[in-house]
Amino acid sequence: MRGRSDQVALWAQAACQWECVARKPGNVHRTKDFHDTTLLDFLASAAAIGPVLGKARGRGLGETILEAVEATRDAVGRNTNLGLILAMAPLAAVPEGKDLRSGVGEVLQGTTVEDAGLAYRAIRLAAPGGLGTAGEQDAGGEPTVSLLETMRLAADRDDIARLWCSGYADLFDVCLPTLGGGLQHTGCLEGAIVLLHLHLMALRPDSLIARKAGVMEAETAARMAGETARAGWPHRQAGWQALGELDRWLRMDGNRRNPGTTADLVGATLFAGLLTGQLSLPSVFPWWTGEGIWP
Repeated sequence: MRGRSDQVALWAQAACQWECVARKPGNVHRTKDFHDTTLLDFLASAAAIGPVLGKARGRGLGETILEAVEATRDAVGRNTNLGLILAMAPLAAVPEGKDLRSGVGEVLQGTTVEDAGLAYRAIRLAAPGGLGTAGEQDAGGEPTVSLLETMRLAADRDDIARLWCSGYADLFDVCLPTLGGGLQHTGCLEGAIVLLHLHLMALRPDSLIARKAGVMEAETAARMAGETARAGWPHRQAGWQALGELDRWLRMDGNRRNPGTTADLVGATLFAGLLTGQLSLPSVFPWWTGEGIWP
């Protein structure tokens, strides 16, 4: 019988792999790469962090984050998943048998200054694009407050930090119900993932796009994602046309419009779905059904 840590590791790896393989607009997926990052990089990254997240219970959150970033660096030599690690690590740390929502809140409230220091080391190692500097508790220095407090200072410019500060409210109140609705609407896992991605993009402009390309570009991406969902993807041809237009626009300008933070939220939602039993392995849903010309 598989132990709990092995089970969590498997779920973490599966969630990351489902997220990166699904044909989400503007992202690396099973038919599209970036010039400097490929699907194989993301698959290797998923394999690297699964075992680290599997042993997150009972450890400091900063230790888990740093080890996961180091494992990714060893596997692919670049940052492919810092946001995903930050989004998934608190979920992985919830003790067995504890309600996931209340448990993740307790994990976050228990973070320390030491956790913040280790997380800062992880951020500097990952060197994410568009990070910039902050006037207070900047990641280039040494923190003097807990990791949760540092996230509160970043919540106005980063959606993963905002997720932490809300106790993962959006994940439980918006993301998981939207995933469930997507499964019913499309009848397949990939369709539900893409619909979740579109709805989250439309709900709030992607903070990675905003940091790398500007707020106006992020707002345009959000508008186009909403139009794609309202156009009836995947059941109407107009929806497929809108998806193609969105994907092409996001990939222009050297992929600076990559909606990477939204993808991180999707991955965390899939992980939470597995942790709560909304999703399972083997999956009861087919990967893809229906027809359509993917962009």
